[in-house]
Amino acid sequence: MRTIDARNKSVEEVRPLLVKPPFDAVELGEGARARVRAMFGREMTAAEVVARIIADVRKDGDDALLRYTELTDGPRLSAATMPVSETEFAAARAAVEPAVMASLMKAIANVRSYHAERVPQSWMTDREHGAKLGQRCLPLERVGVYVPGGTAAYPSSVIMNIVPAVVAGVREIVMAVPPARDGSVNPYVLAAAEAAGATKVIKAGGAQAIAALAFGTATVPKVDKITGPGNIFVTLAKKAVYGYCDIDMLAGPSEILIVADGGADPAYVAADLLSQAEHDVLAASILITDSPALAAAVEREAARQLAALPRSGIAGEALARNGLIIITDDIDAAMELANIAAPEHLEILTADPYAQLPAVRHAGAVFLGPYSPEPLGDYLAGPNHVLPTGGTARFYSVLSVETFMKRTSVIAYTEAALSAVGDDVIRLATAEGLEAHANAVRIRRRTDVADSPRS
Repeated sequence: MRTIDARNKSVEEVRPLLVKPPFDAVELGEGARARVRAMFGREMTAAEVVARIIADVRKDGDDALLRYTELTDGPRLSAATMPVSETEFAAARAAVEPAVMASLMKAIANVRSYHAERVPQSWMTDREHGAKLGQRCLPLERVGVYVPGGTAAYPSSVIMNIVPAVVAGVREIVMAVPPARDGSVNPYVLAAAEAAGATKVIKAGGAQAIAALAFGTATVPKVDKITGPGNIFVTLAKKAVYGYCDIDMLAGPSEILIVADGGADPAYVAADLLSQAEHDVLAASILITDSPALAAAVEREAARQLAALPRSGIAGEALARNGLIIITDDIDAAMELANIAAPEHLEILTADPYAQLPAVRHAGAVFLGPYSPEPLGDYLAGPNHVLPTGGTARFYSVLSVETFMKRTSVIAYTEAALSAVGDDVIRLATAEGLEAHANAVRIRRRTDVADSPRS
């Protein structure tokens, strides 16, 4: 981890350390480049790979989806074996540990309870002259949920995507997940999908899965919206299909930023930084503190805890690449830098964390105090863990029940109500040169359309 003493630096000098490049600027690592060369016979950027895959799936449907699934993940599936069968669900139920399944069910209950409190309601209000205005809040009909695979299995992401959709009232929820090389799917992922309410699970990942969900194939139904995080190929694919369907956000590598004062426990801080670093080598873990003593203690503690982690290689590389400790003059300055970073996860470990909450303007989720560690939000508390990353918390919101709903305006005027504002509508329409708009009001006021001005 790097330590930056920012006590004698301006905000503008520190800003470049905290601002992420756009998704399109992410370069492929050598392993990914080698796979691309093997698949396509030449060097290609991530965006070029995604464009090629989407075009092929859009043109060839299941054939391209199955071909790319074999190329990227290994298994040779068919249109019949790509959807998860009832036999596979039953095998997953039998394979999971009862205690873990009980915890998953508790998480489902907590997430359902939290999101049920946030369901938008349709409304209608009375206005002058008998007019009524309102809004209908309706669930989307069919959504696609992407659950990443790769270096770990994420039943928690299954819950966080599917449960809010169920609460919203979505009728069809199609989940896509990358299969293992033998064509199987992690049993905890399948058990969570079934318990959460998925109506169909497809064994496919990467850009090809996003394309199949966006455009539909003989096996994969076309969806209205795609949610869920993934790697750079998934993220760029979601960006490319936006407009053909909706998406939740463009999610990048996981990140945590902790604002802590000298009273924070360095063991807690180090553990929380490592909790994100173990996701992948691109994860970012940042501490901003006004205490040089805490900074030094956290660096030592992180090294000690890292040595004992099963994923120490991944976490260690993440800390080496993106681990950062910034020392500021005071906590106010730390909060200012936190807002510039607009982190996915923001922990506040100060003497009075609630006092700092009003200063938070940009963050995906905020965790207050020493007993609200970030993994609590990942798994069990109830709020969603699908959060904006890469500074996009400045304009994206956490995934929620609203993500799976749309709003329709309702306007119901009486004759008297229209008469009261008719002149205003006519004037505004005429000013814009839209005479047919004006005539639509005139004719209802028993004014002959032929009397309207002619050009």
